[in-house]
Amino acid sequence: MNTFLKNRFLGFLFISIIFCGSILAQVSQQKIPRVDQMPNIPAPLKVIDYKKLSLDFDKTVFDFNAKGKYWPLVWIDESKKNFPQPVVGMYTAVADVRQGPDHNKGMFHEALATMGATLGASLVGINKTDQSGRNYVAMVKNYFNTETGWNIMMNNTCPEVALLGGGYGRDWWYDVYPNLLFYGIYYKYPKEPGFDEIAKTIADKFYNADVILNGNYNYSYFDYGKMKPMTNQICTQADVAAGHAWVLYAAYKKFGDKKYLEGALSALRALESNKINPTYELLMPFGAYVSARVNAEQDQKFDTAKFLDWTFDGTAVCREGWGVLVGNWNGMDISGTVGSTVDHGGYGFLMNTYDAAWPLVPLVRYDQSYAAAIGKWMLNAANASRFFYPQYMPDEHETIPQLADVTKGVIAYEGIIKQSNYERFDKIKAPVAQGDGPLWVLGKNPEESQFSVYGSGHVGIFGSIIQTTDIEGILQLNLLATDFFHDKAYPSYLLYNPYSQEKIVKLNLPNGQKVDLYDTVSGNFVARNVTASTKIKLGSLGSAVIVCVPAGGKITYKGSKMLVNDIVVDYKAKQK
Repeated sequence: MNTFLKNRFLGFLFISIIFCGSILAQVSQQKIPRVDQMPNIPAPLKVIDYKKLSLDFDKTVFDFNAKGKYWPLVWIDESKKNFPQPVVGMYTAVADVRQGPDHNKGMFHEALATMGATLGASLVGINKTDQSGRNYVAMVKNYFNTETGWNIMMNNTCPEVALLGGGYGRDWWYDVYPNLLFYGIYYKYPKEPGFDEIAKTIADKFYNADVILNGNYNYSYFDYGKMKPMTNQICTQADVAAGHAWVLYAAYKKFGDKKYLEGALSALRALESNKINPTYELLMPFGAYVSARVNAEQDQKFDTAKFLDWTFDGTAVCREGWGVLVGNWNGMDISGTVGSTVDHGGYGFLMNTYDAAWPLVPLVRYDQSYAAAIGKWMLNAANASRFFYPQYMPDEHETIPQLADVTKGVIAYEGIIKQSNYERFDKIKAPVAQGDGPLWVLGKNPEESQFSVYGSGHVGIFGSIIQTTDIEGILQLNLLATDFFHDKAYPSYLLYNPYSQEKIVKLNLPNGQKVDLYDTVSGNFVARNVTASTKIKLGSLGSAVIVCVPAGGKITYKGSKMLVNDIVVDYKAKQK
């Protein structure tokens, strides 16, 4: 290379490595106090390949001919509840005696498991409409409870098995969350016959329920058949307003009916009006996401910080201490896992941890002021979540390591607890990987039921979001992977540097056209005319939200929004 070309190349390289971090940030980073308590670099540090784990789970679990003790984990339920078709059943936990084709007429299976696994697989690119001759996407229609008149997705297909487990028709989040799962699947398969009608019916139910509730969600559940709020011995669950808001806003973006927007905003106002933290299970982060999104898209002024604090800080009252765990237990960081912060010193659950990433990661598209906080939380959560799996947790921290072969490397323990709530395991030092399965049917469910099929099936959420980079501890998070029903958007990624030194990290880009890379945190283009991977410099504890826009695209502004070729790139831009 001659001197002139060499100098040109070095100049281009210098221009391509642009500083991204707080020094040049146009958007100041907001704190999430609970995240501030987490380590910058969790130890021991290792982020596993969640996408591969997702693919392996689907291939292994959806095998009707699987061999081994307690396998297969799926069967066909021929009862044809709600729709004239068979539906796949999946064990909630390994060897759960309530389940399988030979128990309870094969009808006891949960939407949390089957729909969660269907969505998870779809997120990592598996086509679940045609897999070994079966359409698992169509099968989810059986959870749409028409025979009871509720006409929403529910955790079981019928009331005959409702009292066997879960919270069908009596524990509000169990009745609402399957509808979020459905809408996620609907987003991935918009042309599936019957889905449009089901989606509208659900949205209408939720809209009408919100009108009846009139700002007060302090009930244990809602009877969507009688359209009446109900109270029982279970905690009131005002955070269900977040689930209503998420579904209604998704329906608005899909169908364009303004009443769904009005319903979403009404539900959010009801959520925001609570004087104490109403977090119950896993719906609160969806409220934070909808808050950030409608603030950006609809010029609203909801208190996203309040919803995030409620999500993380463990100050829930009725469901005491529910939130995000923080701690280093005997040299192992478990920070970032989601569950009870107080039960036996802390009890994090795999499904709750996976599912929190679904709304919290794409939130950053709409409010990049949380880029560093969410990036730090995700590093901790991604690191700690491997400890749910027996192949990654040291044997001395597991309740049943000798039985781990039954998991085939794809099924995790249900939870991680500081002090086991089983007397026979209370000498195991923290953290303890275990599950509640044996407590569900005392004396009958075997020890293997501590392995959670339902939680493990949601791994595709992490698998679709998380990509490692050439620097350990710096993740490339896909902001569009779970940003369902978003407006037209360009590929967008969150990167966070947990180190106290600047780092130059390789950004992996989609193959194809030339792109310019715009960072919404700094408000600058950090590279031009890029066709493959490139290097990004991240400042100490700095973050970047990189949007890959067409090279040389036309930049315009509309209020606080910056657009490239009429597609919003930055919702909090400062016009140049």
